[in-house]
Amino acid sequence: MPELSLFEIIPLVLALAATGAVAGILSGLLGVGGGIVVVPVLFWVFAVLGYPADLGMQVAVGTSLVTVALTAFTAARSHHKRGSVDMKIVRRWAPWMALGALCGGTVAGLVKGDFLLVVFGSVALLVAWNMALPRTRLLAESLPLRTGAQPLMAGGVGFVSSMMGIGSGTLGVPLLTAFSVPVHRAVGTAAALGLVIGVPGALAMVITGLGVDGRPQFSVGYINLIAVLLIMPLSILFAPLGTRLAHALEPVWIKRAFALFLCLTAIRMLSGAI
Repeated sequence: MPELSLFEIIPLVLALAATGAVAGILSGLLGVGGGIVVVPVLFWVFAVLGYPADLGMQVAVGTSLVTVALTAFTAARSHHKRGSVDMKIVRRWAPWMALGALCGGTVAGLVKGDFLLVVFGSVALLVAWNMALPRTRLLAESLPLRTGAQPLMAGGVGFVSSMMGIGSGTLGVPLLTAFSVPVHRAVGTAAALGLVIGVPGALAMVITGLGVDGRPQFSVGYINLIAVLLIMPLSILFAPLGTRLAHALEPVWIKRAFALFLCLTAIRMLSGAI
């Protein structure tokens, strides 16, 4: 790790704090989960600090999962007060999503960081494309009732989301709305399920990262506590604001602008894996 002056460290600290605020707003506003912003910023910060891309990406994913869990708890409480959390879906999906998240976090801790970059970039491109569409594509009038369908959906969302270091909203909201769940209800339900992804995913990243050499100081496994402390306060503070905006606005242009940001971020991360 290179020696950095105070003037070089301060912008990094401010960047992480600002990222927390943006992550909190997006978690409540679009239901995408703050991890989709936190992971790229953390990856960039660790690169600036001189850590190799492989290690930097794994610590970014693990650290993001902790912020996902804490932000999701705050956002879910706010959505629940407004009656926009479907507890039937939460109860039905939570066990399978937790299992998927545990497996996804384990894989993320064991594979090369370049693989995680490819997964993150590829899924982010798909999410950006979906967000840029003028309207939601409906697959059915309701969630499938046949045996195994919803457990498979929940487990898949948990697995991929945990491996990317993101909450359930990025993949869960488009999936729920495709099965005719109203968007505000989908956002609130996904926020509640973010806790189910963040906790087991983070636990897996702690276990797989123990004893790994070269990690940033004050790291437990692949989770950097300093980054968590810098990101979390504003993320928790701004999550309810995002929830209020979600119920007050039809954020079409915000979604499209964020889709462009996601697209550029995905291309940048994919180029880093080449």
